[in-house]
Amino acid sequence: MTDRIELDPDESAYNFAYLDEQTKRMIRRSLLKALSIPGYQVPFGGREMPLAYGWGTGGIQVTASVIGPDDQLKVIDQGADDTTNAVSIRRFFEIVGDIRTTERTADATVIQTRHRIPEAPLKEGQVLVYQVPQPEPLRNLEPRETETRKMHAYSEYGPTQVTLYEDIARFGHIAKTYDYPVIVNGRHLMSPSPIPKFDNPKMQDCPAIQLFGAGREKRIYAIPPYTSVRSLDFDDHPFEVQTWKGCCALCGSTASYLDEVITDDKGSRMFVCSDTDFCKTRQASAPQGSGQRR
Repeated sequence: MTDRIELDPDESAYNFAYLDEQTKRMIRRSLLKALSIPGYQVPFGGREMPLAYGWGTGGIQVTASVIGPDDQLKVIDQGADDTTNAVSIRRFFEIVGDIRTTERTADATVIQTRHRIPEAPLKEGQVLVYQVPQPEPLRNLEPRETETRKMHAYSEYGPTQVTLYEDIARFGHIAKTYDYPVIVNGRHLMSPSPIPKFDNPKMQDCPAIQLFGAGREKRIYAIPPYTSVRSLDFDDHPFEVQTWKGCCALCGSTASYLDEVITDDKGSRMFVCSDTDFCKTRQASAPQGSGQRR
């Protein structure tokens, strides 16, 4: 993907952003249904994409269906803008749609993400598109699709609660740290994709539209703006997020999600913000000579 595709001006309105108009119309209908029933998994006719499953084919199809010429796209993987996955997808939309891209969360109108929600608060008018490898939150408990459909229909989510209780009985606390199940709008159990549970509270009453696309499973689900998203827990074991004893070695943040980085062969390590844009913004706004790097 090194050369920009030159489109005939008369044909530039067709197949904008790679997918044909019929496919985008079909996906948009699925998105409208998903937004109407928050957390409900809507099947859609997934298309072959120029990359392998597991690289975000579902998220790309959703992004291609909602993005327009005036949008500005940001792509992150594990919170970073400079990973192979993020750079490849960003470059893909630059080529096939001449889409403007950005690394600043505040400037983006469409954000495609894998494994993180940006640290900066999202706002109205933004769309957050998740890449989802496994959309079914009950899959580890029930492998049969027909049975999981029934469990969703009857709101039979007790087995999921039991798995969390087994953690408490075994470890004294809920050990699940990512892909933590949530109840959306008080009705549907939903997998938030493999984001860390640290990000679950950001989904609650979020002003932005949240869309989830699973390419291999051909499922779409969504959370409309200002919708309740409750992480499963117990009265005597309330939901808690991860915490760290230290702070980011680059910007000094104590409130962001931190990654542990090995710095040499002797095992030296440090913690840095997972969200690279958030970290850079804090470093740029720090007073000169404040010595943020620690």
